[in-house]
Formats: sequence, C-alpha cells, structure tokens
Amino acid sequence: MTKTNCSLMSILILSLTVSFTATAAEPVTPKLTDKLDRLLREEMRSIQSAMGQIHSAIVMGHHDDVADNAQRIHDSFILQQSLTEQDRKDLMSAVPKGFIKLDKEFHQLAASLAEAGKGKDTKEQHKLFSKMTGNCIQCHSEYVSDRFPGVQSLKE
Repeated sequence: MTKTNCSLMSILILSLTVSFTATAAEPVTPKLTDKLDRLLREEMRSIQSAMGQIHSAIVMGHHDDVADNAQRIHDSFILQQSLTEQDRKDLMSAVPKGFIKLDKEFHQLAASLAEAGKGKDTKEQHKLFSKMTGNCIQCHSEYVSDRFPGVQSLKE
C-alpha cells in the first residue's frame, strides 16, 4: 500500500482525534456511504479494543503490549485493505479538512505511543494515551455528535 493510500485510509480513524475548529462541525456520519459507515464502525471497534488493551498494559507494565496495540492503531489495518478508489473519493467529499488534520494527529500519537512502549517509558505512555483519549472525546463531540450526544467538548 502506498503512502498516499495509507494517508487516505487513515482519514476514517480521524473520529478519534482533537479538533482544530472553534465550533462544533456538522456530523460526518450522515454524509458517509453505507460501506464507509460500516468500515468506520469496524475500525472504531478495533481501536476501542486496542485502547482498552493499551490501558491495561500501561498499568501492568506490559510495554510490548502497549507497543503492539499502538502500532495496530497506527496502521489502521482493516481500512487499508478495504477502501476502493471510489470509497476514497466518497470519503474525501464527506469529511471536512479539520477531520483530516485530526486523523493525522491521532495516527502520529499512536506511532509515538508505540515507540514509548518499545522504550519501556511508562510516563510517556501515560501522557500519550491521555492525549489519544482526549482526541477521541474531542472528535466524538465535533464530528459524531449525532451518535454521541452526551460527549462534551474538552475545549473551553
């Protein structure tokens, strides 16, 4: 998979990251095709599972598990194998630019967390995991508020 394709694939994961806009965006979910919605939900379930495993691994000092699960999030494996060129076009027309920025940040945080796991740096793992969690909250409040109306923005 090319770097461009990986970047486009990771856009769907964006709904787990911090928003750069000052006001809540219009929810993205209604703009997605049925296939993109299904793939996004699959990916979110995978990320939710990995985040739970990372939390447990951090508090138990299982650094290799932190690294493996963070890398799995970074790689967005399911989506990299599932999007067609038309899916990519549909996705790009459904999501705002801020959503794309959030995706890039979230994946960078996951890559950094994988490195902190490899380095057995618990303090850095905690810091990065907390940022990733904040990104999830912010994205859910900005871009999927229709699915998560009870999530409030962390912005002041």
